[in-house]
Amino acid sequence: MPADRDLRIVLAEDSVLLRDGLVGLLTRFGHEVVAAVGDADALLAAVAEHAPDVVVTDVRMPPGFQEEGLHAAVKLRQERPGLPVLVLSQYVQRAYAAELLDSGDGTGVGYLLKDRVGQVEEFVDALRRVAAGGTVVDPEVVRQLLRRRRDPLARLSPREREVLALMAEGRSNGAIAKALVVSEAAVGKHIGSILTKLDLPPAEDTHRRVLAVLAYLRG
Repeated sequence: MPADRDLRIVLAEDSVLLRDGLVGLLTRFGHEVVAAVGDADALLAAVAEHAPDVVVTDVRMPPGFQEEGLHAAVKLRQERPGLPVLVLSQYVQRAYAAELLDSGDGTGVGYLLKDRVGQVEEFVDALRRVAAGGTVVDPEVVRQLLRRRRDPLARLSPREREVLALMAEGRSNGAIAKALVVSEAAVGKHIGSILTKLDLPPAEDTHRRVLAVLAYLRG
């Protein structure tokens, strides 16, 4: 799917205020929210009815306010291979992130904290990347995963850690260079060093590179 295409979205969020706010935000950017629902069962029904381009869902929803939204997202990706899903969570839940990222073939999936919605352009850009088949993970999730793998990552410089976090967000070399105000050549050198230090195979494709990093961090 072209990254600049206006998207048809099914949104699942139990908070009426946040749900309405997200509908307004996405509409303002030219997208169409074909259904906005408040629980996991309604999410499954809405996707079956509308066949959207992408799903945006909260993790915790009625009736149990546990991981109903996540389970619905994983089920949708099992039943509809290739359906892009962006999950929003109030807190970092490493198990939730791993289960989602392991669903389907790992493409077209994202896990963001709800705070990221406040950074409007970044949120909409992440949604577009997921809809286009990319993999997007919140930087805070990456940081918490990094802490679990402290010893191997001790070899990375502070700048390499910054680059690694941006890689896991699914950003291209050019986008990383812009964010860090350095040249693309410098970013390329940092990435080469990171992959070498973490014993990861080099990969030109951004998506495969992200999956390799996430597989390492989850290990």
